[in-house]
Amino acid sequence: MVLFRSSVLLLVLCLLQGSNASLVQLNSNGYEGMVIAIDPGVPENEILIEQIKDMVTKASTYLFEATGKRLHFKSVSILIPETWKENSLYKIPKYENYEHADVLVAPPILPGRDEPYTKQFTACGEKGKNIHLTPDFVLGKKQSEYGPTGRLFVHEWAHLRWGVFDEYNEEKPYYSASSKKIEATRCSTGITGMNRVYKCQGNSCILNRCRIDSKTKLFEKDCQFFPDKYQTEKTSIMFMQGIDSVVEFCNEKNHNREAPSLQNEKCGYRSTWEVISNSEDIKNSTPMTRSPSPPVFSLLQARERTVCLVLDKSGSMGGSDRLNRMNQAAKFLLQIIGNGTWVGMVHFDSSASIKRELIQIISTKEREMLSNLLPTAAGGGTSICSGIQSAFQVIGKKYSQTDGSEIVLLTDGEDNTAKSCVDEVSKSGAIIHLIALGPDADAAVTQMSKITGGRHFLASDNAVNNGLIDAFGTLASGNTATSQKSLQLESKGLTLSNDIWMNGTVIIDSTVGKDTFFLITWERQYPIISLWDPTGTSMGNFTVDQRSKMAYLSVPGTAKVGVWTYSIQAKTNPETLTITVNSRAANSSVPPITVNAKMNKDSNSFPSPMIVYAEILQRNIPILGANVTAFIESNSGKTEVLELLDNGAGADTFKNDGVYSRYFTAYSVNGRYSLKIRAHGGANAVTRNLRHPPNRAAYIPGWVVDGEIEKNPPRPEIDEDTQTNLESFTRTASGGAFVVSNVPATPLPDMYPPSQITDLEATLDGAVIRLTWTAPGDDFDVGKVQQYIVRISGNILELRDNFDDALQVNTTELSPNEANSQENFAFKPGNISEENATHIFIAIQSVDKSNLTSKVSNIAQVALFIPQANPDDIPPNPGPDGNPSPDGNHPNSGINISSLVLLVVGSVVIVSIILSVTICILNKKKNSSRPRTRF
Repeated sequence: MVLFRSSVLLLVLCLLQGSNASLVQLNSNGYEGMVIAIDPGVPENEILIEQIKDMVTKASTYLFEATGKRLHFKSVSILIPETWKENSLYKIPKYENYEHADVLVAPPILPGRDEPYTKQFTACGEKGKNIHLTPDFVLGKKQSEYGPTGRLFVHEWAHLRWGVFDEYNEEKPYYSASSKKIEATRCSTGITGMNRVYKCQGNSCILNRCRIDSKTKLFEKDCQFFPDKYQTEKTSIMFMQGIDSVVEFCNEKNHNREAPSLQNEKCGYRSTWEVISNSEDIKNSTPMTRSPSPPVFSLLQARERTVCLVLDKSGSMGGSDRLNRMNQAAKFLLQIIGNGTWVGMVHFDSSASIKRELIQIISTKEREMLSNLLPTAAGGGTSICSGIQSAFQVIGKKYSQTDGSEIVLLTDGEDNTAKSCVDEVSKSGAIIHLIALGPDADAAVTQMSKITGGRHFLASDNAVNNGLIDAFGTLASGNTATSQKSLQLESKGLTLSNDIWMNGTVIIDSTVGKDTFFLITWERQYPIISLWDPTGTSMGNFTVDQRSKMAYLSVPGTAKVGVWTYSIQAKTNPETLTITVNSRAANSSVPPITVNAKMNKDSNSFPSPMIVYAEILQRNIPILGANVTAFIESNSGKTEVLELLDNGAGADTFKNDGVYSRYFTAYSVNGRYSLKIRAHGGANAVTRNLRHPPNRAAYIPGWVVDGEIEKNPPRPEIDEDTQTNLESFTRTASGGAFVVSNVPATPLPDMYPPSQITDLEATLDGAVIRLTWTAPGDDFDVGKVQQYIVRISGNILELRDNFDDALQVNTTELSPNEANSQENFAFKPGNISEENATHIFIAIQSVDKSNLTSKVSNIAQVALFIPQANPDDIPPNPGPDGNPSPDGNHPNSGINISSLVLLVVGSVVIVSIILSVTICILNKKKNSSRPRTRF
């Protein structure tokens, strides 16, 4: 098994695309290296492990058939929490950790919210981040609501691996079909069922027929599609894989392009199989002639964290205050690294020396001892391999294997011999984290960090950007629960030239406060430092390290919640000051707010654009309304600042999913760039979004069997619009480094068109079509476009494939707004050329000042008719709006059956009364002519 795992990990060589990338590779039709991680918050349960194996094994068979006998799962690693008891069957992980996990098995964000989902915030055809499953789902307790676990796993795998989307849309569950009927959003339309309203109050649930919404002319909001349990239709896995007959993805022939599914909206009306067929997985595989073997599983459990610092003290470290800045950052790391961590230290120049064997951090004593061993002088050449090999010796003295151990390598120079130990590093099982100081750090070491799944950072010589401290601080926490991680609340620098004060505030919110640590650095002379807690109490007792030009304070216990105020007075001018604040979760049962930052790629070639992502969460609940800023610094120290947005436009795939995004194209030099994110949330301005995630599995409300609905347990009642206010908070996070090549030295003309409009919406208001969308920019999502080209057609594919030939709408009165503003435009459509058209389809192209055009937008549509509902789906005797008439009458006649019965009965009664009265009168007349007998 060890040899097998080693061969798998060797395949990662030069293929792993970043520290947050998946380890999965396709080898001879089989996926190898999948990591399924069980969250530390999941109670120990060995049955869960067996059910994970069963789920993936069944998924492998289903995937094999769904891909035309091409693909299957070959090897899977299951990462077991450290909190679970040890077992001789559990091996030590190498590169497998929570950051690389393809699948997370974690408690639901709210009780009863067991829907599986995939974090997918990239474009169509691009890989997602990871799949989220809950223990109850894996244990098979939700099979009736979501279908068999193995089948659903393939549904989510298609999201993750191939970047396809769901063929339903819970925001738009129904649409007006060209058949002039109301249809459920699905693919294919061969899937049959009923539409009903299923409502529950307490333990009482009722089924009603659907009413028509007077505005949309579609079914009301609460109407749901109940599929027939027994069907013959084979597609589609991305709609409802839980139906027994469904074994294929929708393809070009049976794809439903009319439906407003997420797949249509995000993938330009291409079927899921069209997108999958275009993936490297399908292109590089052929159908197998026999069935594959079941997947092989490895059970992994991390041991105590082991870190060896490998620090460059070569001659080049003597310039630009590099040696001192490295020592500042290393001391910061040693002060905040978690208790229980084993730490060793190696220095290197043209050779290496072991300064400290592994020692376990259990108190301040060990931290201070290691801090005193940091290098004090720079000199000599650069031998990176010597430093790494010495680190292997340090780790090897305690452990028989280096698997899963971490090496934090800082270097600032080139080393022509560094590539000679790349193979040794790849076989070691150790993780190399690279911190490149300055512009000249060797490229071979970047390769080492990639192939071992390590982090890669850049710190320029511009100390005010605090890059070196940020990098070391990011590595303070290893493969551990979020509640145990050291989170950065603030990282800020200021160069003082005319002023002598650096003033500011730091917000400590209620989710953090444990192990709160303040660090102040300076370049020339120890400043006067003042710090006050939220009550105004002065916090003294900073520990001052004059030699390293730093001062720090560890707040005892749990820091007070609120605004902390600092004032730092420089004693010389000019001066460069920095402040860094880290803290841990105040309570292990209350997840802290976190920020994860990354670029869409770790390497790029000019002029291709890149995308910045920042995900803000509390556990897995998205945080909305934050002010999020990206700072992108080149190796020369030049910094670009971008405001990131969660608006579902431009680079942002989904609105209000807690992922803030923006395009980046401001390349200035070749080489490394670093990413840093700052997020700030003001009180009552930021909220937790409790809505269901966008890429979640479809909940099946029930099944139709022999014309009757067999209801499933209802989902917990959660207001889809529920957003709970949060207190103020601040966070900063490092997104590591990325490398850009082929940047020309001379200025270039405008090369970037406006970004594609992805949120175009259309409504029909009488004879007028009203459009709304988010404005793109001159360069993707920056600036202002010159004009919009709006075209319409009665054929969706003609508009998509031959946009320039479609009928153009007059937009002379449409003046574009700045990027990310809302645009509104109304027009009366002309006569479209297609006969018998049932819809008008609309799309937009943007043009910038250099006459560069964007991609054609998503296609919006309006129906030219009022759709009809299936009579079985609505209440009897509907009125003009599809609902019962107020008087109970049929809309097309003046009377209904009940009224007719009453009329007949009433007429009979009236005739009977008239006859009775007539007879009485005649009798009276006859009697009046007779002689009366008197008494």
